Amino acid sequence: MILDSQSIVSSLSEEFASRALERTIAERRDEYVQEIQRIVDATYRVIERTDQVDPSLRDVLKEAKLSTQGFYRYFQSKDELLLLLLDDGRRRLLSYLEHRMDRATTPEGRVRAWVEGVLAQASRPDAASRTRPFLANQDRLAAAYPEEQQRSVDALVDLLAATVSELRPGRRRDTARRDAEAIYHLAFGVLHVALRHGEAPTAAETEHLVRFCLQGLADT
Repeated sequence: MILDSQSIVSSLSEEFASRALERTIAERRDEYVQEIQRIVDATYRVIERTDQVDPSLRDVLKEAKLSTQGFYRYFQSKDELLLLLLDDGRRRLLSYLEHRMDRATTPEGRVRAWVEGVLAQASRPDAASRTRPFLANQDRLAAAYPEEQQRSVDALVDLLAATVSELRPGRRRDTARRDAEAIYHLAFGVLHVALRHGEAPTAAETEHLVRFCLQGLADT
């Protein structure tokens, strides 16, 4: 079989073009990811510096050294940026809680580690400044982006629900999750109040909440 040289060149050209396109797309993707991260980091810095729960887009763009046009290349609104920061914050918190819970040797200890880890966000200045805006804006963001907001919540609740199921093996899975949701709302309610007043829960307040949660799990 004799291959037409022009066909060979054409095939190679397409292959080289495809590979070049893939490299370009990968490079662009990395560039865009880095630029989005630059916007996120700039927003965090503005929040920490100004203590604003809803930083102005102008301040964020100035901090990021980015144009308005550059911003809208990635986001349709500032709420989308806040949603991204909310997700980023939740992921950081999830990793932090997993680390704390992994060190506990009993299910009760893991519930304690989860609750104490959530409330610890109010006593860590960096975490507090990053968490406060999202607790303040979470209702608005949940209304605008219900699925995305719920995924963030589910990740934290599911982590706790797995331990609740372990604590009470005979408990139905949906019951364990409802228990975990109740603890989630209690812990984040206390955290919200603490961040709003700029005061971390005391050791006694944290211990009271932990015991309340453990007692509630034991009684149901």
